[in-house]
This record gives sequence, C-alpha cells and structure tokens, in this order.
Amino acid sequence: MAKWVEIRKGADFQAIGKQFSISPFTARLIRNKDLTEEADIREYLYGGMEDLHPASLMKGIPEAAELLLEKIRSRASIRIIGDYDIDGVCATYILLQGLEKAGARVDTDIPDRKKDGYGLNQELVRRAFEAGVDTIITCDNGIAAPAEIAYAKEMGMTVIVTDHHELQEILPPADVIVNPRQPDCLYPYKKLCGAAVAWKLVQMLWDRLGYPREMICGDLLMFAAFATVGDVMDLTGENRILVREGLKRLRLTSHPGMSALIQVNEISRERLSAFHIGFVLGPCINASGRLDTAKRALELLDTKDPVLALERARELKELNDERKELTEQGIEAAVDLIENSAVKEDRVLVIYLPDCHESLAGIIAGRIRERYYKPVFVLTRGEDAVKGSGRSIEAYSMFEEMSRCRELYLKYGGHPMAAGVSMPEEHVEAFRQRLNELCTLTKEDLTEVIHIDMALPFSWVTEGLVEELELLEPFGKGNTKPVFGARNVQILGSRVLGKNQNVLRMKLRDESGAVLEGIYFHNCMNEVLEDLQKKPLMHILYYPEINEFREQKNLQLRVLNYC
Repeated sequence: MAKWVEIRKGADFQAIGKQFSISPFTARLIRNKDLTEEADIREYLYGGMEDLHPASLMKGIPEAAELLLEKIRSRASIRIIGDYDIDGVCATYILLQGLEKAGARVDTDIPDRKKDGYGLNQELVRRAFEAGVDTIITCDNGIAAPAEIAYAKEMGMTVIVTDHHELQEILPPADVIVNPRQPDCLYPYKKLCGAAVAWKLVQMLWDRLGYPREMICGDLLMFAAFATVGDVMDLTGENRILVREGLKRLRLTSHPGMSALIQVNEISRERLSAFHIGFVLGPCINASGRLDTAKRALELLDTKDPVLALERARELKELNDERKELTEQGIEAAVDLIENSAVKEDRVLVIYLPDCHESLAGIIAGRIRERYYKPVFVLTRGEDAVKGSGRSIEAYSMFEEMSRCRELYLKYGGHPMAAGVSMPEEHVEAFRQRLNELCTLTKEDLTEVIHIDMALPFSWVTEGLVEELELLEPFGKGNTKPVFGARNVQILGSRVLGKNQNVLRMKLRDESGAVLEGIYFHNCMNEVLEDLQKKPLMHILYYPEINEFREQKNLQLRVLNYC
C-alpha cells in the first residue's frame, strides 16, 4: 500500500498571493512545488516566449546551423533520420519544415520498429549513401550510435546529430553534436525533448536567414510542445512555457493533420489540455510506429490536403484502438507470470513475454510498474534478438543500473526513468539475475509515497476553485496536479460504468456533511467493490474538476486513491 505524506511547507501565503495576484490557497500549492524565488514563481505563473533561452547557447547549434547553410547553398542532398515515436516523428517534421523553408534539398527516413529497431543503423546509412545523400541529420537519436556514424563518415557523408538522450561513454564521430546534456553545454535547461532540440536548431537557422521570429513561434512550436508532453518530459522551466504556448496554438490551429486528429478523437478544442496530448492524440501518433510504420504519422503531419489528413487520422485512431486491446492482453499475461512464479519476489521485475508485440513492451512495463511499484523490464522476442523496454521508480536510476551489466546487451539506451534494450535470448535469465544481484533498493524505496498538498473539505470545492487551479496548468510529469485529502468519507451510492466496466461513479459525503459526485477508474473493479463493502467510511485523495456532458457542467471529484 502507498504511503500518504502531507506536504507542510511554510511561507507568507497572504503576501505571495498579494504580490502575484493569486489567492493564498494557490500560493500554498505553488510553495508545495518548491518554488520560493520571486523570479521562479513569476515564470511559473506568467512565463512566456521572452523567457526562453537563446538557441545559440546550446553547444553545437551555431556550428550545425552554419554547416546546414553551406549544404543548402551548395545544393547538397540532406536526409533527416528520425525515430518512430512521437518525439522522433515531430522532430523529423520540424526539421523537414525548417529545411524546406530554408530552400534545402531534403528528404526523410524513419526506422521501422521491427525491421530496423531503435535509432540509426547501418542499413539506414547504406540507404542514404545509395540515394546520393551528402548529409545525414539525426533527430531524437544518434548519440548512442558511434559505430553507425563512423560507418557514415567512412562513406564520405557529413553527419549532424541532434538528440536529447543520456550520453554514453563513447561519443559518435559526427561533424557536429547538438545535445543539451553534453557536460560542457552552456544551455541552462537540460530537459528538452528531441523535437524541442530540433526546433531550437531551426530557430537558429532561420535567424541566420533573417526570417521573422513569428515564423518559428507558429506550428513548429506547437509540434515541439506536442512532443514534449508525448515524450513525458518534465513540465518545468522552459518545457512548461513551450507546452503552455503550444497548447494555445493547438486550440486554434488550422494545420490539416492536427485538426483532423482532434476531429476524429472528438475533442473539444476549448477544453484541450496536456492530458489530451498525453492520453488521446499522442498515442495515435505513437500507434503508427508501434503497429505499422511511423511514416504514416509523418504523412499526416506533412500533408496539406485536408481529405488525406482525415483519412490518415482515422487510420491512426484505428491503430491506437487496436493497440489498446493488445496492451490489455499483454498486461494480463504479465500479471499472470508474476503472480505464478518466483519473479514476484524480485526487486527488479524482468518479464519475458515472447509472443507480445515488441512495440507494446514500454506501455506494459509502465502499467506493471504502477501495479507493483518496482522497476520493470518487459522483454519480447524480436526477429533477430530479444527486445524490450524498462520503466523505473524514483529510487532506481534505470540507465545507470543497467549499464553495470552492459556486456549482456546487443544495444541499449535510455534515461533514469526509462530504457530500451536488445540481447540474445539466452541472456534473459542472466539479465534478470544480475539486475537483482546488483540492486540495492530497500523496502522503503519500494513503497510508493503519495504527497498530499492539503486536506480540503468538500464545502471548499467550487467552480471558482477549479478555475483557479487552472493557473497551475499544464499538468504532467514534473508538474503534477495538486492532491487533496478528505477523511471519513461515506459512499451514499455507486454504480459501475464504461465499456470495460472500469469506471465507478459515486455519491460521496464528507465529515462536514457536504455531498459531491466522485469518479474512480480501476481495471479490476470487482476487487474495488469487494474492498469498499468492508469500509463504512474511507479516506480519499482527490482532485476537483468540472464534468461537462451534453452541455451540462457539474462539479465532481476525481478520486485518485482511497484507504
């Protein structure tokens, strides 16, 4: 069971509220996010485009922009090689648009997840060489491909790497590397996604060409923001500004592909939020690379034909619906394996599902991590090796820990909270054993801690309060929704809803006697109902929201946890 801890941080909330034209209530929530300096609070609440750092500060960007200008002037053939996830597709599109508008001879290639695997490989390099490509520019990949880039250099090609992933011991011998994580990079904000790095490079390129700054702040910013949420980057600092500004543009966009994707998913533009990118629109882009080819998603973004855009958007939504069904099947198989084997006792879960679609490994790993609160690797059988993805917990730096047994892998890469790996099938059990032998996680590390912002009686929940909470958006990783608590809550009535019977709607009364509707999502609703029958009263964690249905607005509580 998770441990609930109330955040208690002191400050003069009245003074903060007065200074920034917010209520003391909101001031306390901001203090809970460890924002104490005036400049940080002001940027958090009101930061705009003028607060973004100059692209020229990022190591490699001035050199990359100059090199690209030389290639454009000499009419050299440039190929963008991206990745098959949302960040890679958006980064590819941003560079494609940026270079086309600069007059470049440019095309794209995106690896096939099953045939090519993650990132740059020799086949992609060979294809580029045979097509007469002079310059390869990678996006959202390349930093972990020294051998492949050396191969491209041997064939006489120029290579520019743009990436945001962790650096490995050996850097690729590229002509220029653009990555804010380089130790001697002066760029102040290190947590940009691959598409945002690409956007920064295009900004520098267009600045050199004298293009008006407004150009870079349109659709390309929107796609950098879209990828930032979709790639689950921290919504702090510069990312928060990018996403807030990007959402403004997304709600008003006339971009054919994005407009079609919003339409087929029946999303209200007025209420469109980071949630819709992360859980509705973004997964459609990712589904293309998971189950088909990411080139279909790129075609959606690149087309100017609204009819073709609508056709591609429908295809991506259908692929995402299929992905959801396959994911649920994979989760059931993973839980069955854990519950009926010695794996359950491991501190690091390594789950081998040979028949699972390899593109779903990361999603399944994330869901299993949520259920067991342990670092999780889900491995599947690929065409030539076992491939998989890992999802971690705060106390376990996944990329660092898996690097300690790198001799078992054919290829690997990632972040502290997520990783990808491929290995021979005969190494799977050794991988599981080594990770657990090296693991130093304690029982305390393996207990999820949920931080509660404050106890909040139901009588405080009003439409005005919900609107005030919108000041703290966009929510996501690194800027989570506030969590409120209520003790001794009584369920006055309940019913199960939803196609998959995974939604519980309740009428709730708290200690003060105030009554509100509550909604709770869970994939094992029978277990929840059985548990609730034993509880005449319960303590809940919740977030207040406005439910809009058939043009009616009603207050409700999104129940996050209970005991």
